[in-house]
Amino acid sequence: MLRIALYVCPQTVCSSLSMAQDAFSLANRLAGAPRFQLQRFSLDGQPVQLEFAQILVDGGLELAEQADLLIVPATGSAISSTLESNAKLLPWLALRDQQQVASLCSSAFLLAAAGLLDGRQATTHWALADAFARRFPQVKLRSDLLLTEDGPLFCSGGAQAGLDLCLHLIALHAGEWLAQQVASAMVIERQRGTQSRFAPLLPDSEDKSLAPLLTWLREHHAEAIDLNRLAQQAHCSARTLLRRFRQATGLTPGDYLQRLRISLAQQALAESAQSLEQIASQVGFADRATFAKRFKQLCGETPGAFRKRMRRS
Repeated sequence: MLRIALYVCPQTVCSSLSMAQDAFSLANRLAGAPRFQLQRFSLDGQPVQLEFAQILVDGGLELAEQADLLIVPATGSAISSTLESNAKLLPWLALRDQQQVASLCSSAFLLAAAGLLDGRQATTHWALADAFARRFPQVKLRSDLLLTEDGPLFCSGGAQAGLDLCLHLIALHAGEWLAQQVASAMVIERQRGTQSRFAPLLPDSEDKSLAPLLTWLREHHAEAIDLNRLAQQAHCSARTLLRRFRQATGLTPGDYLQRLRISLAQQALAESAQSLEQIASQVGFADRATFAKRFKQLCGETPGAFRKRMRRS
């Protein structure tokens, strides 16, 4: 029987903790025999008060040292305060190189702060990816993925991706058939693709002076537009526009235009019965093949797969 220890701290997201417990408990029931032993631990072995519930634990760090797998549920988006509050966990976590360790969503920051993810692949919620990459450049961040596995270390993306990771761990330790049974009982598909399918294509811009240009760009997105034409529209030099645009959006104007076109194509795919050729032409692509290639690069799935998923929804 695999011994699993789930970490609980004041920042633990209750839904993330309960989702992990539910998945492995359901696996035990469907297997007809206990395959996983679940225990909770805290820094001092004392109950932990969350926002609207007090969580009882089975012990402290000593208990977790005997586990085969450590799972750190999501800890929310207040990263700096979470790292500060859990400072005593980090040196202990750094020594867990003989155990499997899994982070759900934002708790990847704890694993990275402990040095466990140095030189390894990892993921976290797409909305936290930029902050993670700035704080931990030594980690090979794959924010497009729902989950990563690199040696004994596992990470998952946002929210429901934690369930994908739990299913992956069930398959790893008890077989794919049991993982599929758990997925069916929880009404979730196995192998759900990439996290990039859910991330917004267009970043928010804090530079309000660019708003008229972005509005113009939306109105003329299907036309042939180069940097010089945009600079004329913005009444500045091409060099100045490129600098301002990158500062405001993190993208070049060309990259932003491509994302705008694909974003509008997503809307057309979801709401209309137009063919892919019609949509490609409508949003400014020369042909279907170029459109489909760029769509998959940015969205992690083909236009056809996106349309089918939207229709199922």
